[in-house]
Amino acid sequence: MSRYRRYDGGDPLAPPVDLAEALDAIGQDVMAGSSPERAMREFLRRGSDGRPGLDDLARRLAERRRDILQRHDLDGTMREVAQLLEKAVTAERGQLARDITMDDDDRAFREMQLDGLPASTAAAVSELASYDWQSPDARAAYEQIKDLLGRELLDQRFAGMKQALEGATDEDRAAVQEMLSDLNDLLEKQRLSDGSPEARAEVDRAFEQFKDRHGDFFPENPQDIDELMDALASRAAAAQRMLASMTPEQREELMQLSQQAFGSPGLMEQLARMDDNLRALRPGEDWSGSETFEGGEGLGLGDGTGALQDLAQIDALSDQLSQSYSGARLDDLDLDALARQLGDEAAVEARTLQELERALRDSGYLKRGSDGELRLSPKAMRELGKALLRDVAERMSGRTGARESRTTGLAGEPSGASRRWAFGDTEPWDVPRTITNAVLRAGGSRPRGAAALRLHIDDVEVVETEARTQAAVALLVDTSFSMAMDGRWVPMKRTALALHQLIRSRFRGDHLELIGFGRHAEVITIEELTALDAKWAKGTNLHHALLLANRFFRKHPNAQPVLLVVTDGEPTAHLEADGEVWFSYPPDPLTIAHSVRELDASARLGAQVTFFRLGEDPGLARFIESMARRVDGRMVSPELDDLGAAVVGSYLGSRGPGTSYRDHFGDWGGGRGFWV
Repeated sequence: MSRYRRYDGGDPLAPPVDLAEALDAIGQDVMAGSSPERAMREFLRRGSDGRPGLDDLARRLAERRRDILQRHDLDGTMREVAQLLEKAVTAERGQLARDITMDDDDRAFREMQLDGLPASTAAAVSELASYDWQSPDARAAYEQIKDLLGRELLDQRFAGMKQALEGATDEDRAAVQEMLSDLNDLLEKQRLSDGSPEARAEVDRAFEQFKDRHGDFFPENPQDIDELMDALASRAAAAQRMLASMTPEQREELMQLSQQAFGSPGLMEQLARMDDNLRALRPGEDWSGSETFEGGEGLGLGDGTGALQDLAQIDALSDQLSQSYSGARLDDLDLDALARQLGDEAAVEARTLQELERALRDSGYLKRGSDGELRLSPKAMRELGKALLRDVAERMSGRTGARESRTTGLAGEPSGASRRWAFGDTEPWDVPRTITNAVLRAGGSRPRGAAALRLHIDDVEVVETEARTQAAVALLVDTSFSMAMDGRWVPMKRTALALHQLIRSRFRGDHLELIGFGRHAEVITIEELTALDAKWAKGTNLHHALLLANRFFRKHPNAQPVLLVVTDGEPTAHLEADGEVWFSYPPDPLTIAHSVRELDASARLGAQVTFFRLGEDPGLARFIESMARRVDGRMVSPELDDLGAAVVGSYLGSRGPGTSYRDHFGDWGGGRGFWV
């Protein structure tokens, strides 16, 4: 059987969730020191371009809450009762004045009763309970007061009862009294149950009997007693909070008026009994809270209770949106409740965020380590590297929209020439030269009207390539506390990730070593560097970093050594013979000597050296320039935004003209790379 319902899935033509954008934002925060879990939460909280986040939904909920409190007050029922009372008294005075058959003493006595009514509406209604009304209109208005109070009190506990009982007969009111009595019997049976299977079965039977008899009073159609108690307790607790939100005078008047509901105190007694049972069965509900209503639009008892329920629902939604509790997931968000409070569009926006969170967790971008913490997976690192590499390409090309080269890895670089194919050749065919050879060979011997040109093995020419040099690249990144203090931490990580992605994707034969150096130096993986939090220990141990780089170069004797150093300070630490670190600021001549000695060792190994100086310190500039000149290297002074392009450009340049940035990222002309 097919079921149809109103579509609530948002715009079916809307673009799908953008995982690339989400991953880029999360990666930025992770590189700045956030955990992947916290970074994902922050992205969902902020939202993205064109898509609101959790903070926007929370703001709209706060505005909705403020609107309820500032627009309404809880005096609606009292005002309606006062209007009906005034209508009844006015009609009765008119009748007394018009009735010429009435005894004068009787008329005078009745007028005295009406004149002596207390100022309190509740007290006046109570005093008139035994009054013998002479005017039918006055009697009807007074009866409306009792009927209104009964319906309002029921509407407090059973939403919609005020409208359902409008114009109700005595039989209808008796049916309500019977339902309340049976409901309390059922709740007390559950309250006294010992939880055994037999007791549970007995309660279930009693619930089914109650539902068969009085199910029409519960349009929400509860399926068991727990659902029934949840619905009743939520409404009853809101009614108690409404009472607590009233002024003492309003509360006292309401309690007096409640005794007149349906002309009998029996209704109030049954409701009090029900509240007592529900409080015992659902103690976790908020039975004692209160709110401050500041508006002028009066709410009746039922509507006021509904407003308190709305406020409680808004508070629950705000907690869900905060995601501040243990094990929080966006799947916890009650979309139906959100739609009731903010509309269907908000529910669609929240569902999109749920799908985004689910996609991030299920896509493989985040993985949980042995310690239970989320980390960026290798797949996520590759995607981040691709995005950063595209950004580097745009900066290097100087042309927005420059196409990215997708040349596959060959055994060598094309030289521009071609040669005859020989057995064992793996180079690609030079198709134009091959076809030309076939045409020239066939010449006039090709039969007229021949359907195809036949190729011969001697026609085939292949693209001539040159052997490509293998490189061993050591990227030394300064991890001292000044890098974090001056905002260079994230650009440094982005640079390393872009270079890592370039080598892993396009120059797979090359070797890359990442070395971080602060007070000590250490070889680190790209995953470790990406997640590395800022280190606040002082010290720039370039000597130790060069020791590790030279060891790496010696492990790859057949590769071209490439040394890339990113730093913002002079060496202030070196490694002693016993492995201890010597630190001194300003830099000690001994530290400088140790660093220069290892740099000379790199030069003897044939390393192509490039220093990337960050910052504007002239003393640092003179020092690094002298270091670079010593080993026939160079110094580059990029801005932070251009650091990645500078390092990648230097690496590509070190591989010779055949592997320059132009081959991979387009022409440099017009770009920002002033250092080239």
